[in-house]
Amino acid sequence: MATSPSTSTTTPFKHSFERRLEEVKVSKTDLNALVMDYLISEGYPSAAQKFASEANIQPTSAVDSIQERVAIREAIYRGDIQSAIERINELNPMLLEKDDTLHFALLRLQLVELIRSCGTTSTDDPTPAINFATTQLAPRAPTNPQFLEDLERTMTLLIFERKDLPPQIATLLEPKLRKDVAQRVNEALLKEQGERTKAKLFNLVHLRAWSEQKARETKKDLPEHMGFGLDLMQNGHGKNHDGMQSNGEAEAMVA
Repeated sequence: MATSPSTSTTTPFKHSFERRLEEVKVSKTDLNALVMDYLISEGYPSAAQKFASEANIQPTSAVDSIQERVAIREAIYRGDIQSAIERINELNPMLLEKDDTLHFALLRLQLVELIRSCGTTSTDDPTPAINFATTQLAPRAPTNPQFLEDLERTMTLLIFERKDLPPQIATLLEPKLRKDVAQRVNEALLKEQGERTKAKLFNLVHLRAWSEQKARETKKDLPEHMGFGLDLMQNGHGKNHDGMQSNGEAEAMVA
């Protein structure tokens, strides 16, 4: 009589470092504080309030103070740079006057949005974009070589039809530019408010990567691959840093 093959019950091999890691008990309070710090620093008030409720912790007073930063970020995400600049000036009238690099980045993004709105073919009227570049960016460009380079690169958008743009120029129309500028604005506002410009989570990730690099350089016995284990940001509290769609916080950035 034939016997059915038995199912293997062999325990998967675990590296000694992984076993030691599992023995480390992480404070749930510390983890909750880390997540809350991330949500507040990155500007997700609704997610912070929801997380505070689900984790049964008291939200910090900073939850209410980030609404203006959120409004500025959302204006940049949707390409309404003039509105973002006005809100920044209302929140901190001296910021853009002191930080000419950030001011130029916003004006350059505003120029990109004007060019985007001109249309997609060489027959569309570029006059609004040219006038804006002439009055707002050209006077600032000679003060910094990077300003001049950025302005020249941006004006190249007017030379080609959208479908014929060189790849290095076409990137200016991608949502990443809006995101990068929004992040710079958020960090500048946090700095002006005396807050950290980066959430603690980012510092921990960098420290974790640095520690692994140093350990491998000194030939420490480590697993071949070590994940970062950041599943906590995907367990019902938003998709990720770029998305956060499940909280209804961040908007899609339309190219």
